[in-house]
Amino acid sequence: MITFDYLLTSLIVVALPGTGVIYTLAVGLGRGRKASIWAALGCTLGIVPHMAASILGLSALLDTSAIAFETVRYLGVAWLLYMAWGMWHGTGAMKVTANDTPTSILKTLRDGILLNLLNPKLSLFFLAFLPQFVSANTPDTTGEMTVLGLIFMGITFGVFAVYGCFAAALRHRIIERPNVMRWVGKGFAAAFVAMGVKLLTAGR
Repeated sequence: MITFDYLLTSLIVVALPGTGVIYTLAVGLGRGRKASIWAALGCTLGIVPHMAASILGLSALLDTSAIAFETVRYLGVAWLLYMAWGMWHGTGAMKVTANDTPTSILKTLRDGILLNLLNPKLSLFFLAFLPQFVSANTPDTTGEMTVLGLIFMGITFGVFAVYGCFAAALRHRIIERPNVMRWVGKGFAAAFVAMGVKLLTAGR
């Protein structure tokens, strides 16, 4: 059953600053509103495998398999540091471009997908989060968890898109000040490094 508590909790979880929020903000500042929508979509698609694994019970395997968890964890840390490097040097998500090309759109989607796909904590989060809101007497647990998951995805995309559009609205004020743009990029890069360290040191 879809409850107000579930909607409110999901909104709070999604709205909290994380890698997806920072990535979408960076793309909005660097490439504008349309690109930020693609970034939001990529981040949303990146949670699909984690959500599916939770619904099917496969994320429990990740929790019990140290090798699988650590492999995904280190890949995730490496990707966060790679993204941080690009933001620091102004060649990644913060690179200022006027128009989107098919190549840049695919790259934006890919980067957003990998940011969430390579975070093993998401599988464990959904494994713990979704079942709390499944009705005790439901005849179809899988179906209800699927609906809950789809709603969470919708909220994720909506919130990230709002963040991206907000950043895009400020874009012209910031890109006219190269020094400000450079320091914003370095700030985003530092945030990604911090999140990489957090992922590296966090326990299962």
